[in-house]
Amino acid sequence: MFTRRAILPLLIAAPLAGCVARGIAPSAQTTVIMLRHADRIGDALNDRGRARAQNLPAALADYQIDAIYSPDIARNLETAEPLSTATGLPVNIIPKEYAGSRMTRDHPNGTVVWVGNKGNLRTIWAELTAPGEAPQEYGEIGVIKLNGPDPRTVIRLTVTP
Repeated sequence: MFTRRAILPLLIAAPLAGCVARGIAPSAQTTVIMLRHADRIGDALNDRGRARAQNLPAALADYQIDAIYSPDIARNLETAEPLSTATGLPVNIIPKEYAGSRMTRDHPNGTVVWVGNKGNLRTIWAELTAPGEAPQEYGEIGVIKLNGPDPRTVIRLTVTP
């Protein structure tokens, strides 16, 4: 016979077990560069957005990028295209769910870029347990450095049109 006291830890542990399997490895040393897609009108980038996307490689020139990720959204892919061309790296299209875990698992000691949207940027920022707020405005870049079990560090950059 189970008592309430005996069942409560099991009810708490069961959902958490799934999170650990999908979670960020405690030893991860990944640098995750996160930015919102560039300026748009409707679903497509506008002139300012295309100019900002063209300037993205220069804004990230100090980083040795190992991979570029994005959800399958045209404005995100259009923003990532100049960086893809400049680095010779393809844009990896992945679902936004657990994207932080996926990127850190695939590149535990690397540097990755996520070109996202307001909502998934906030979600991934929280998944990575980064301090402060996720980038939300056009041109804002957040660079999260995972330091294994130590607290994350964040650098803020901008890309101008």
